[in-house]
Amino acid sequence: MPREILNIQVQRRAGNQVGDAFWNMLLAEHGLGKDGHYQGKDIQQLERVTTYFEEITGGEPSARYVPRSVQIDLEAGVANRLRSGPIGGLFRPDTWIAGEGGAGNNWAKGCTSSVGAELVDSITDTIRKATESCEALQGFQIIHSLGGGTGAGLGSLLLSKLREEYPDRMLATFSVLPSPKVSETVVEPYNMLLSVHQLVENSDLTICIDNEALYDINLRALKVKAPTFDDLNNLVAQVMCGTSTSLRFPGQLNGDLRKLSLNLIPFPRLHFLCPSYAPFHALGSQAFYRVSVPDLTSALFDRRNLLVAADPRFGRYLTAATIFRGKVSSREFAVHELQRKNSHMFVEWIPDNVSVTLCSVPPIGKVQAATCLSNTTAIQEVFKRSLTQFAAMYKRGAYLHWYTGEGMDSMEFSEAESNTHDLM
Repeated sequence: MPREILNIQVQRRAGNQVGDAFWNMLLAEHGLGKDGHYQGKDIQQLERVTTYFEEITGGEPSARYVPRSVQIDLEAGVANRLRSGPIGGLFRPDTWIAGEGGAGNNWAKGCTSSVGAELVDSITDTIRKATESCEALQGFQIIHSLGGGTGAGLGSLLLSKLREEYPDRMLATFSVLPSPKVSETVVEPYNMLLSVHQLVENSDLTICIDNEALYDINLRALKVKAPTFDDLNNLVAQVMCGTSTSLRFPGQLNGDLRKLSLNLIPFPRLHFLCPSYAPFHALGSQAFYRVSVPDLTSALFDRRNLLVAADPRFGRYLTAATIFRGKVSSREFAVHELQRKNSHMFVEWIPDNVSVTLCSVPPIGKVQAATCLSNTTAIQEVFKRSLTQFAAMYKRGAYLHWYTGEGMDSMEFSEAESNTHDLM
């Protein structure tokens, strides 16, 4: 019996637009139409479809599948646009929750002020209703950004509430990190470190993604000259579908969220993971490339295929989980061969620290593909970058009045700073 995951998307751009791309991809992979009815021909597509979808059978000749998802924003604009979009009618009407004012890129407004507090009760009620319809809930996955006010602030508040109410369930987050080259607001370092402070305490798995790496992959590998947010969102959706493959389809060496985290997290605080994906080919050029298992394996551990702007050559891999998709026989040899040749990149005190999952169902439009989640010390580059910017502003007290005016104490900034220092 498949165990269910409840998806929660917070914030308009990162959360809800990435979520929209993710659901579109899930529908295609499970052979479901935009109305939720099954249109595919492969029985494997329906075997574990209830991980992310709930089957509704009443009053219709064939079963309809409805996403297990809650969509949240402090402003109604983007939520309304998605709701009236091609798959908006697929979601339950009561799972769209929107505020009135917005958080104005202020973490405190989303987390500690009345703006977030007003919504949090109705959010937890909606989540409770969604969990009651699950037979064996695995946990939650949250899609949010750490740079803005809604995704970072309200996302942090929601994490602490979920940890309080569901202490024995897994909490995984897909967190879009701010990057210096693609910055939207000057207070991003504050918002990020205040969020990391909460993620360290309340999340079980945090999969880090940043816009800088996504832009780079689009320009260099996919040959998109002017990447739009849709291009970036599709990349994130590919990785999200890749990491959830073993939860959604039958295959060899399969697992669930808890098994995944058991293999990947040697210490509870070190649960910030770098995702990578292969192959990346420009549109129309796939037919000209031969993809072998060793090629896929080496690409997964290549800096250019990482979805976060960190260089694994400047750190060491503690653990990694590789997920291969497509009709290929057992491929563990490729991973072990790579480990043997690059033994200096892996810590020697964790034996067999790269796990392998095999699934025979390939992604849409590809023969083979692979996804990797790696727990590497190189992730500290990302934290160091934001910590430097945070320290420079905090030392001078810049912009603090916007946060203290919403009920925050300046000591919370010091705690977030020292917590991130300890993490590194």
